[in-house]
Amino acid sequence: MRWMHYLAVGALGVSLAACTTSPTGRSQMLLMSENDLSQMGAQAFSQYQQQLPTAGGAQLNYVQCVTNDIVAILPPEQRDQNWQVKVFESEEANAFALPGGYVGVNTGLLEIATNQDQLASVIGHEIGHVLAHHANERASTQSATQLGMSVVGTALGANGVAGSDQIMAALGMGAQYGIQLPFSRSHESEADKIGLQLMAEAGFDPRASIELWHNMNATGGGQPPEWMSTHPSHGHRIDGLQANMDAALAQYQQARQAGRRPNCQ
Repeated sequence: MRWMHYLAVGALGVSLAACTTSPTGRSQMLLMSENDLSQMGAQAFSQYQQQLPTAGGAQLNYVQCVTNDIVAILPPEQRDQNWQVKVFESEEANAFALPGGYVGVNTGLLEIATNQDQLASVIGHEIGHVLAHHANERASTQSATQLGMSVVGTALGANGVAGSDQIMAALGMGAQYGIQLPFSRSHESEADKIGLQLMAEAGFDPRASIELWHNMNATGGGQPPEWMSTHPSHGHRIDGLQANMDAALAQYQQARQAGRRPNCQ
């Protein structure tokens, strides 16, 4: 069919973007500058603080302590950023890290991550997103997908292809379920792997990451089918962590021998 030719042309144009590799060796497309992303991170962090009250005292000191221990083992480029940490008063069990050096943890997460090692698995995971430039990759992929769809739509309309509206609708569904959602799941799995390495290198017990997801599983509700979700299922995440546990435990033992023994209360 001729419209398939136009789709191929659009895909070729998208593929010409600059590519690089993630910390795990996965190919990725990055179109945005790190300076722009840092500015976006600062803006998002400011907006989050306007939306939710922040907690201080022992809770902030605890989260800051865990974050500091992980940041201490990052590569110099990331380690030397002025990392800012906030604890937000929210029952939602959530945490995030943003480009530019921003970490946020909700108080609801502290009810599920019951010790420093479990909290380190979450913070390591979130910082893993930053190290792997996932925000850049997500924005770049979305931009490239929209560009490719625009090229195809223009070509279809200009050549009077019958049923072009239906074709574009089908392509839109294909982009969502075939590109954007699986792409998000690959980010989560990669951040799990990087976070496991980070927490182990910082001296936190990586086995706590498995305990955390069992806690999540016990407190969380039903999940949508994995192919329709931006996150892997809990069982899939646990399997991925188990697959990388031997290497993480070796790193953990090396960290302990080197004197890295976190004590965050």
